[in-house]
Amino acid sequence: MLTNILLIIGGFYVLIKGADYLVGGSSSLARRLGVPALVVGLTVVAFGTSAPELFVNVIAALNGSTDIAIGNVLGSNLANILLILGITAIIAPLTLKSSTVWKEIPFSLLASGILVVLGADMFLEGAVGGSLGRIDGIVLWGFFFIFLVYTFGIREPGEQPEEKIEQMPLFKTIISIVGGFVALAIGGQFVVTGASAIAFSLGISENLIALTIVAIGTSLPELVSSIVAARKGHQDIAIGNVVGSNIFNILFVLSTTAVIAPLPFSAVNMTDAFVVVTATLLMFFLLFVGKRQSLHRFEGSIFILMYIGFLVFAIVRG
Repeated sequence: MLTNILLIIGGFYVLIKGADYLVGGSSSLARRLGVPALVVGLTVVAFGTSAPELFVNVIAALNGSTDIAIGNVLGSNLANILLILGITAIIAPLTLKSSTVWKEIPFSLLASGILVVLGADMFLEGAVGGSLGRIDGIVLWGFFFIFLVYTFGIREPGEQPEEKIEQMPLFKTIISIVGGFVALAIGGQFVVTGASAIAFSLGISENLIALTIVAIGTSLPELVSSIVAARKGHQDIAIGNVVGSNIFNILFVLSTTAVIAPLPFSAVNMTDAFVVVTATLLMFFLLFVGKRQSLHRFEGSIFILMYIGFLVFAIVRG
């Protein structure tokens, strides 16, 4: 058991470092090729914070651990909203621009709703169990492309990302990209292997391990990024990072996984998907309670209590 726990912890560390190297190298290469900083920020940097979820999911799908693949995405999205935003709002109250409230958050809600519809075979078609097949994955890819076009469209003219994009020497750039991919693959394998072994030894489902331990671990980049952004006064980056990651997780990470290996979507997964939709709706609603377009310590505390409640529910459910 201790070995598997250390394997997961080590896997998370390697995943996070791999994502850092990949983002640094990819950003440097993009700038070297003359790609605008805004494009780099909206694509490469956004991909980097979700790279741990992507690699864990791909490896889980290739290993046949489909419960880990679905539980990781749903659990990460819940952790992003209820845990990460909750902690960030307690540390530094968040005030948002209207574009984030009216455009980005609703798109996150749309992504969650699409997932529920695509996974509802058992209800819509009377099937014994639901699933996310390759066609569903391609559909989600299509919505991801729409999201990218939509995102560029809602940015203010001349708007640039806050982070500085360093242009490294070519050799160092290539080493960072290759090393990042290798680290992500190794870290993902460590996490999936350790999580599967712990679930087997304790006699619990892989879905529960994915919803809790794996999801929180793969969400660590978002947690660090949001806290740092909030403390520096970049509130829109703090919440935009969370919202963008949730959209990315469903429309790209889960879709890519489904294309690689069709994913069974059980009644338990459907319940968790509804919880994600509910959490997104709550986030949208709380932005209009009290001081409009703001999340303060009170709302952050509600988020954290809800997350603790969900963890208890998931553990009791098994």
